[in-house]
Amino acid sequence: MDHGGHGMNMDLPPFTLGRGLEFTADPFFLIGCAVALALYGYGVVRLRRRGDGWPVNRIVLFVVGVLSIALVMCTRLNDYGMVMFSVHMVQHMVISMVSPILLLLGAPVTLALRALPVAGRGRTGPRELLLKLLHSRYMKVVTHPVFTIPLFIASLYGLYFTPLFDFLMESKTGHIAMMVHFLAVGLVFFWPIMGVDPGPHRPGYVMRMLELFAGMPFHAFFGIALMMASQPMVKAYENPPASLGIDALGDQSAAGGIAWAFSEIPSVLVLIALVFQWYRSDQRTAKRSDRAADRDGDQELKAYNAYLASLQARGQ
Repeated sequence: MDHGGHGMNMDLPPFTLGRGLEFTADPFFLIGCAVALALYGYGVVRLRRRGDGWPVNRIVLFVVGVLSIALVMCTRLNDYGMVMFSVHMVQHMVISMVSPILLLLGAPVTLALRALPVAGRGRTGPRELLLKLLHSRYMKVVTHPVFTIPLFIASLYGLYFTPLFDFLMESKTGHIAMMVHFLAVGLVFFWPIMGVDPGPHRPGYVMRMLELFAGMPFHAFFGIALMMASQPMVKAYENPPASLGIDALGDQSAAGGIAWAFSEIPSVLVLIALVFQWYRSDQRTAKRSDRAADRDGDQELKAYNAYLASLQARGQ
């Protein structure tokens, strides 16, 4: 079904989950998802052909991340999202919070760095360009919490509570641009927090948790503001088609509840991932220490014991 103009003239039947999940290909996101899966698959195959492994769990997480984008953008959820605030909020929350987390846990940047060939001396190939981008001043800025947290917050309040949202909803191109923006904001926000791929901003685990929780309350406040409003706050959804059989204010309240819920669920998932990464990091550090002790005959411990013995001898 064509979105056609503002999208408010679509004569859609009442929403059901079955209708919402019917496949309707959005060419931009369908091609984008296919290309992402193809490139990732090419990287994995390239590694395995030369005898290197790549964790299956990363493959699964990345594929599910791509499919989550296709779920909300290549089904009739995309049509209903043009006329129902609640469905649009599901799209927004999935593509800005769920999809980025899954994609980042798939470690696509690490895969690219391992799979891309090293260019010859004095040459610049795709791998060298990627490394240059990762270490650029631009990446240092866009992945720093001073930039990512305000951007994460502005994507809610600066979009929905200004005329910008209505302007973007007037065309299919504007709607696609808005969804791409949500995905990009989610990626740059969660990238330094997840800490799987290399990047210019790599804080410790406690700081990552603080960065995570710095942005989440604003999601909750945004959802509560929508639920408590006594009138429609977004012009694009103030007159839903009669065929839907919904009330604009009730639909807005549902959208607020969805935004509020998504401030909690992804936070818990990311927190679990961070704790697991922290545990794995401590395990690797302990193993390195044990190997070093085996190599040098535990000289560090012997030196410490000798130091304690010298202190005891002085005290006698």
